[in-house]
Amino acid sequence: MGAFTISSVFRALVQFYGLLIFAYVIMSWFRPTGTMWEIYHVLGKVCEPYLGLFRRFVPSMGGLDFSPMIALLVLSYGGSMIARLLAGLGV
Repeated sequence: MGAFTISSVFRALVQFYGLLIFAYVIMSWFRPTGTMWEIYHVLGKVCEPYLGLFRRFVPSMGGLDFSPMIALLVLSYGGSMIARLLAGLGV
């Protein structure tokens, strides 16, 4: 097993946040009720600040919102670059 380093923990957190965004987007396609609505509401509070940054600059096309896709790509590539930088620093 590998040691826990700051870069590996950071990479795991970025992946987890990406999964939260993915779950939030999928849940937005349906009308959650009851407990699922509460989960959706919490995910919205966690994900909307980040997604809102991209909604300002990425227009919806044909009624489809592509900002979550762009946000996930930026999160993935940006997180990967920062994790590599941290690993290069030895942390």
